[in-house]
Amino acid sequence: MEMQTHSFMDGKLHVYKRDNSRYWQCSTYLNGRNHRVSTKEETLQLAKEFARDWFMAVYVDHKRGLHHDRVTGLVRKYGYDDRIERIAAAIPSIEKKPSGPTFKEAAQKFVAEYNVVTQGERNEEWAKNHVMRVNVHLIPYFENKTLDEINAGVFQEYRMHRMTVGYKGKKPSRSTLHHETVTMRLILKTAHRYGWIPQVPDLTPPYKTSGKVKHRAWFSPDEYKLFYEASRKRAKNPPLERHRSVWEDLHDYILFMANTGLRPDEAARLEYRDVTIVEDEDSNERILEIE
Repeated sequence: MEMQTHSFMDGKLHVYKRDNSRYWQCSTYLNGRNHRVSTKEETLQLAKEFARDWFMAVYVDHKRGLHHDRVTGLVRKYGYDDRIERIAAAIPSIEKKPSGPTFKEAAQKFVAEYNVVTQGERNEEWAKNHVMRVNVHLIPYFENKTLDEINAGVFQEYRMHRMTVGYKGKKPSRSTLHHETVTMRLILKTAHRYGWIPQVPDLTPPYKTSGKVKHRAWFSPDEYKLFYEASRKRAKNPPLERHRSVWEDLHDYILFMANTGLRPDEAARLEYRDVTIVEDEDSNERILEIE
């Protein structure tokens, strides 16, 4: 389910509309829970005006309610006194326990959907790695948080925790943290799809620097020709006849890897269902089409 979302009042107030709804909705997070209401407006400008008035009313009621609770408690304990108002104003408010869908619920929803929806389309090992990251790292850290509490700053604290504490004494690599960020983003997208959060926070690492530059090994055209001609010759004339099939497979592997551009790990996980033999329209030759 897609949503149009706008945030203002320093990011404390959100106005959003789902594709299947005529009216704009508004929401804010106060005192540990999310407040939502329909603006009953179809235009964004009128919805924003309604949302601002509603936000101020909710904010005032929130402050008034906290103040009333503090004063009532003091009066019951000490009796009424002119100083009560001043004392009550100095007492910090007690935050209520946040309510709403939790991160654990969203993570479990993501795992259940991902395994079913991507069956046959994503490599099984890739899906297992998502589940591992959810169960080993993300749920233990975010389990007690509601989705409304999770923002870019909270996730940055998670990164700092992983980089300083690590896991079983081992600190994660840059690629490991990147994969955990990908999994986290997929979980939050699942929550957004079900309307549990108005928008997915930006999880891009701050102060991002250039990653390590890696230059992959490569052959010049002449070197590659020399290489595959040598492998072809060896396949036709193996040192030992019983090893003929091994040399033939090696030659085929060299041609396959050079002409597909697959990485070694991708080629190792390739299955028959990933490859289709088709007739190329341009050359009228039979080629392999790889998913």
